[in-house]
Order: sequence, then structure tokens, then C-alpha cells
Amino acid sequence: MEFNPSNNVIKLCVQGMDTEGKNKPEDAGRLFIQAWNEAANDFEKYIAAYYVARHEDDVPDKLKWLETALRFALRVNNEAVTSAFPGLYSKIAECYEDLGDTDNAKKNLELANSSAADPSDKGPFYHGTKADLPGWRSSDSWVWVELQIRARNEPHLFYSSG
Repeated sequence: MEFNPSNNVIKLCVQGMDTEGKNKPEDAGRLFIQAWNEAANDFEKYIAAYYVARHEDDVPDKLKWLETALRFALRVNNEAVTSAFPGLYSKIAECYEDLGDTDNAKKNLELANSSAADPSDKGPFYHGTKADLPGWRSSDSWVWVELQIRARNEPHLFYSSG
């Protein structure tokens, strides 16, 4: 699936990131849940679940949402999604480690390493590129950098004036 700035799920996630940046976590969480509720295909469900997980403080809930994001990401045949696998598996491993489940933590770290060995992402932002954008986390895929840049350069595509 191609990036579509008029996609409502994408808009909601960008608005949620912007709201996080304004230190309004409860409002951001509502936007991410709204994105999840409106997601109509595997790509949208992957993105929305990822952002719900990213926003969770409770480790079991975060793990549930990360595994949901991974389940939908695995169904999508898209390089941008494939490039997110190392980060997803790493975050899942962190959750298992926090829960004291070392076997599943190790398994997911191995999956993160094996999926990172052959990155499918060809750019325009290459792995390791640093970005100084509000809400950006270095383990996020370049897709999220693109979302932020497009939202800032073309806000009329993402935010309604009403």
C-alpha cells in the first residue's frame, strides 16, 4: 500500500503525534484508538495498532498492541512495513524482558536481528538517519519521518480547518 496523505487513519496518527508533542497524552491516546477503530485494512490496522502500543505504559497492554501490529504488518506486502520488522520485534522483546519471560524475549531479539540483516527499505531516509522531529523515536521506520515531514509541509492535507 502506498502512503496516502489523505488517508484518515494516517491523519489521525499524525494528529496523535502532534498532540503528544503538545504534552496531551490522553488526547493523543484517544486519537490513536480512533485510528484503530476506523482502520479498514491490514496496513491501516498495523499503523494504528503500532501507535496505540507506542502510547501504552502498561507492559502487558503494550505487548498486546505490538503483537497485533506485527500480526497485521506480516499480512502486508510492502517494503515500508517490512523495514519496521526489526523495531517491532525489538519492542516485543523488551516487553517480554520486562515481564520476565526471557525465552520469548530471546526469540524476538533473534527475529529482530534476522529481519535487520537484510533491510528492504531503500530510502529516501536510510536506516540510521537521525531526525529531530517531535514525537520521533529512533526505532521508528522512515515512514513515520515521512509522515511528519508531509504533515508539516502540507498541513492542509492532514488537519481540517474546522
